[in-house]
Amino acid sequence: MLDTANRTIFDEELNLFRDQVRKFYDRALVPNLDRWEEEGVVDREFWRACGEAGLLCPQVPAEYGGLGLDYRYNTVIGEELTYAGSSAGITLQSDIVVDYIINYGSEEQKKKWLPGMVSGEVITAIAMTEPGAGSDLQGVRTSAKRDGNHYVINGSKTYITNGQNADLIVVVAKTDPDKGAKGTSLILVEADRAGFKRGRNLDKIGQNSADTSELFFEDVRVPITNCLGEENRGFAYLMNQLPQERLQIASAAQAGAQRAFDEAVKFTKERKAFKQTVFDFQNTRFTLAALKAKLQAGWAHLDWCIERHLRKELTAAEASAAKLFHTELQWEACDTSLQLHGGAGYMNEYPIARMWRDARVQRIYGGTSEIMKEVVARSI
Repeated sequence: MLDTANRTIFDEELNLFRDQVRKFYDRALVPNLDRWEEEGVVDREFWRACGEAGLLCPQVPAEYGGLGLDYRYNTVIGEELTYAGSSAGITLQSDIVVDYIINYGSEEQKKKWLPGMVSGEVITAIAMTEPGAGSDLQGVRTSAKRDGNHYVINGSKTYITNGQNADLIVVVAKTDPDKGAKGTSLILVEADRAGFKRGRNLDKIGQNSADTSELFFEDVRVPITNCLGEENRGFAYLMNQLPQERLQIASAAQAGAQRAFDEAVKFTKERKAFKQTVFDFQNTRFTLAALKAKLQAGWAHLDWCIERHLRKELTAAEASAAKLFHTELQWEACDTSLQLHGGAGYMNEYPIARMWRDARVQRIYGGTSEIMKEVVARSI
């Protein structure tokens, strides 16, 4: 269980909320983890159960069916999800996609989509990455050309979380290719539109229960009113939302690092070797001590970032630094924990094996560690 006793950003109400989240995951999530890993997708029933429990998009205003809560509640949901060992895509909906609609959507779009996103009846995805464009979103080639009062969308996307389940996709497309990044728009595409097709559920080395897909758009027609915000302002919107996206990844990474550490402590204190526990060896204790020091600093830094984000002061460089630090820490913690498990760590029956696999992509999506260094370097 995550120890939050010394964290200063949570009050009694949030602690009670965290307790409710834990109990919900113990009941509705943990018993299904292995099955979802095998099936490669999380049941839609779980999404609806999350909605009923108030765990989807808690920041949505009350007039659209939400609870109107601050980002700390998102943090609790995401931390506990990762600590429980799940890669379910609910945080993508709650921490990333929904804020595009809240911040840039028309009143009609908000009324149409937000209530379903809160209840879990509507599952969303955001389609940024393409076969030839990953961290560099300026390289997007998917096009959306005006034809009367419609856009005609052509192109393909890949590595799209929630791609198999999604009812609504926020598509990053070029509406004016001659303007480069300044010709990018965000367009809402319903999954039942003619010409839209889902590719295969991609075979990944980790996060197997998070459905990740190729998406194809062949002359997909959507009304001009499906444009999210202003036409050709999409790249600016993406940049505005990146700090929260990277903070969410950092938060999940810190929780994942803590869980890996806790698994290592538990295993080494139980495992015997040479007539003593593995924990009794100085190398084990010193390795864990060094990791605990980094975790202590990590939690303090994460809470600092969350406080700045609540005040709308977290910069792109600070969020990038947070993603860099915490995802690298998660990988170190998972790899160290697996090593301390010895041969058992390589067996899928132990939680650390899944955690190690799932952690690897954290240093890639949302901007690679190398790109994070570049963003931070530009701020120096």
